Amino acid sequence: MKNFSKILILVFLCCLSAAVKAQPRMSSYPAASATIYLDFDGHFVQYPFWNGSHPIACAPSGLTAEKINEIFHRVAEDFRPFDINITTDSTVFLNAPLNQRMRVIVTPTSAWSPGVGGIAYIGSFTWGDDAPAFVFTDRLNNNSKYIAECITHETGHTIGLSHQSTYDSNCQLIETYAMGTGTGETSWAPVMGNSYYRNMTGWNSGPTPYGCGLVQDNLTIITTINGFGYRADDYSNEVNESATALAPTFSIEGIISTNTDRDMFRYDNPTAGSVHLEAKPFGLNNSNNGANLDVQIEIFDASGNRIALYNPQEKMNVVIDTFLQAGTYYFAVSGAGNTNINNYGSLGSYTLTGAKGALPIRSITLTGFEANKMHNLRWNIVADEPIENITIEYSTDGSQFQILTEVPAHYTEYSYRPAMSGNIFYRIKVRTVIHENGYSNTFVLKGNENTRLATVSTLVRDQIVVQSTETYRYILTDVNGRILSSGNGNAGAHLIRMGNHPSGMYILKMVSQSQKQVERIIKQ
Repeated sequence: MKNFSKILILVFLCCLSAAVKAQPRMSSYPAASATIYLDFDGHFVQYPFWNGSHPIACAPSGLTAEKINEIFHRVAEDFRPFDINITTDSTVFLNAPLNQRMRVIVTPTSAWSPGVGGIAYIGSFTWGDDAPAFVFTDRLNNNSKYIAECITHETGHTIGLSHQSTYDSNCQLIETYAMGTGTGETSWAPVMGNSYYRNMTGWNSGPTPYGCGLVQDNLTIITTINGFGYRADDYSNEVNESATALAPTFSIEGIISTNTDRDMFRYDNPTAGSVHLEAKPFGLNNSNNGANLDVQIEIFDASGNRIALYNPQEKMNVVIDTFLQAGTYYFAVSGAGNTNINNYGSLGSYTLTGAKGALPIRSITLTGFEANKMHNLRWNIVADEPIENITIEYSTDGSQFQILTEVPAHYTEYSYRPAMSGNIFYRIKVRTVIHENGYSNTFVLKGNENTRLATVSTLVRDQIVVQSTETYRYILTDVNGRILSSGNGNAGAHLIRMGNHPSGMYILKMVSQSQKQVERIIKQ
């Protein structure tokens, strides 16, 4: 903590290292009253409370246009509920009022602020002196998701938010940075905690590191002390004639801006028959990756009686094939909770589509099992059109998926021996001959544990606990590669002392005669 003429609280989120032309110019909400500028182009900073008043020549981010585009859209979605514009255009920033703008410098120039992935002053958004916030790409492995999460986290500090933590039932602090819970696309973590390893991240009402009873209501703080509030509601909430009318076949976009918001649409069904509905939150690459809104759909009859509610707990989108008699109906879209979180921060943008009759891909169900160290995946596809292509994808965190293999369209199962350990998340992507794409549910299998040299405690305070299957040599470094300690470990339990090293992220490298293993260690 440092005290100046203003009370400034220096905060940071420790993280994990970054190629670019001038950044593309994008704006999420040009009509907004407030502005957050994501500066990837480099900037010369001379600010009295940064770097001991010495100048900082921040280099460009070194990120590709593709990565910048992903980061922009992730951050824009985080701030979608508010009357604020996320922009990569410096002219938009310079034209904004001084006390309604913030520059976030995304740069690998980090040596002046060691041991952190991002840094900002709490409440600096309204100071009116252009105090910037920083996010360090070299400390985040140039990972697009990590960088986006860190940008939102540090910007959260500038608009008045502290960290959010986890406590046990006895009010004992467990995690200074709340890690969240769950796996797969509905896994959740607060963005003011540690949100790098969950898919659904966002604003939360929960305790801070200063005490389990000191609950921080993110949304109230953001919308009451910074000079901007929620963006205007885009659709009526009522089951009446004020609801927006839909055509027989439609695609319409909306935003759930508050946790009481409910977007209502009127649908006149002239003849009895099947109706297909799909509500999909914002996501990257036609998936739910990066979504903050867990969607639910309610269907009401002409008298306002609810006749159906759809909120699948394992997915963030909703797909419905239902039979409706002739008449008038109302479809309501809103944010929902799931097994990992309530609907407090289930906010963001979505697309609602619909048509008479079922669409070509009705359902894709994936299951699997492990036997003799083999992962066996099986699936069932219900579709009205022939299948052209099936792609099997995997992920180690349930969020970022990669292609495992492609199989012929007639296959219904696939088996292989995984080389990795830990949880492995699977899903399949199906493409029909008319070029419609669909994804299955996510299915988790345990990897081959004996492929790992050791089990390591990665969230620590004073010491790292290593449970090894054989003798090994280790090296502990900081995120810049500076060696802090090294030595030998035997089979069984071994402790590696963290000493007086500050809170942050460290790298533990272990080598035995047969295996290598690298772990990222977070010291609280």
